[in-house]
Amino acid sequence: MKVFRIIVAVAAFAAFAILAQTQTRPAAPTANVAIIDSSAFSDEKAGIGRVMAAMQQIETKFQPLRAEIRGMRDRLNTMRADIQKKRPVQDPKLTAQQTEEADRLEVQIKRKAEDAQASYQRDSLAVLDPLQKDIGTALTAYAQSKGITLLIDANRVPIVYAAANLDITKDFIADYNRTHPAGAAPAPARPTRP
Repeated sequence: MKVFRIIVAVAAFAAFAILAQTQTRPAAPTANVAIIDSSAFSDEKAGIGRVMAAMQQIETKFQPLRAEIRGMRDRLNTMRADIQKKRPVQDPKLTAQQTEEADRLEVQIKRKAEDAQASYQRDSLAVLDPLQKDIGTALTAYAQSKGITLLIDANRVPIVYAAANLDITKDFIADYNRTHPAGAAPAPARPTRP
């Protein structure tokens, strides 16, 4: 009987302690979750104007180089076709010279294409990096103004399901385009103090 009373007393004390602890613990804040799809920022028709303008600027700059490389590839294809066509009827030494010339052109094309790709990436980074930072800052301000406590980028995190009302992509793009017109440059980064 004494053991029973001790067990009941311990159980009552434990229940009282749990009840007291739950009443003094602050409630967890509610999370307001939203989803954005950053891949929509570069949509030609419904994307962010500044992104489209920056991408167009880069494309325009590299269009002549692309045309030059395309012309070189066309010339190489013509050379290779001529070599194949004339091989049976012409001197093998001449065919070897033409093949060597075509191989040199192929190496030039490869090098020019690699250099162009590196330059394209470097220029893209120089133009789009400040813009990406500006969009990130605007997105943070937008989320805070809407009371969003967690924002998930569907372009970076696979999402199995999300209700349509959680997607803020179109609303953010419209807000950004309104407050950051395409003709204006992103604000320069502020220098950090040591």
